[in-house]
Order: sequence, then structure tokens, then C-alpha cells
Amino acid sequence: MQTRSSWSAVAVGMVGVVFATMAFAPRALPAQPSLVVLVRHGEKATEGGSDPSLSEAGKARAQALADALAMTTPNAIIVSSLKRTAETAAVVFSKTGVVPTVIAIGGATHVADVAAAVRKATGVVLVVGHSNTVPAIVTALGGPTLPDICDARYATMFVLTPGVAGKAAQVVLAQYGLADGPLPAACAGMAPR
Repeated sequence: MQTRSSWSAVAVGMVGVVFATMAFAPRALPAQPSLVVLVRHGEKATEGGSDPSLSEAGKARAQALADALAMTTPNAIIVSSLKRTAETAAVVFSKTGVVPTVIAIGGATHVADVAAAVRKATGVVLVVGHSNTVPAIVTALGGPTLPDICDARYATMFVLTPGVAGKAAQVVLAQYGLADGPLPAACAGMAPR
């Protein structure tokens, strides 16, 4: 027959097992993207003021972006409020049906707003930005500090795997579409390293 003290010992033992199980049980990680692909918009037309459309070369680059992503479907596409970013993502949108999220550009919080939208997404996320915002977004997502992309460069693609459990994000620098020409002398300090 069990005594009161032996039941207490069993209860304490069971509580200990429950706490031990909780300590080693897998914990759900916060939702975050598994992969973030960041590119600058395609080549822009020379006319159109401060918000020009894509040139023919830019339209070809938009197709090249869709070709580069042909083996994956982004769960989210994030663009700025300038039409050249939406036009660059348009072919991916037409092939996948993923409607781009537009983040207004021009304010001091644009980069932080884009980074926050990326962090809320899951799976693969495509970000189409600008020469001065894409590197800053990479940094905001835990990547290294990068210089702006040279204005003559459009083929640059950053592929970022977010850091998990305190580890740094991993970033791969790639190219897509028609290769950019030689780096102009004015852009020497802007080459991503």
C-alpha cells in the first residue's frame, strides 16, 4: 500500500519529467522566410521623369528574373512604390499569381518597413528595390554592410538565408540576366565585396 510520502515522491517525479520534457522539446521558431532574393529593378527608360518605366533592356531583365526563379515560387514579392520595381516583378507575378506588396519609398523608414515585411513572410521572398535600398535591406536583414549598387549595374542579385538562433544571415552575391559591362571608374568604391 502506498503511503502519503510515496505518492508525493511519485508526483514530484512526474512533475520533474514534465519539466524535463518541456526543456528538451522542440520549440517553434518565429515565422520567417527561408530564403530572400533581392535585386535592383531592371534598366529604366531615359524618359519618364522621376518615375520612368523599364527600357527594353529592363523588360528583358524582368524576364531573366522570372527565368532565374523558375524552379521556385515566392510566397511574397515586395516592391517599392515606383513603377520600375513593379514592372521588374511583373513577369514573376504573371507566372506565379503572387501579388506584390508595395512599400512606399521616400521616407526615412522605407528600408526598415521592407525588412519588417520580409520578416513577416515565410518561404521564399523576392524583394525588388533600388541601387541605394537593396544593400541597406540586406544589412537590415542581418547581412553585411554593403555599398550602394553602382547606377550602371543591374545584374546584381543577393540571395540571403536569414540567421537562426542568433547566427548571422548568409548572403550569396550572384548575377542574373545579361551581364553588366565593365565597372565604370565612378563606381569603383561601390563594388560589392
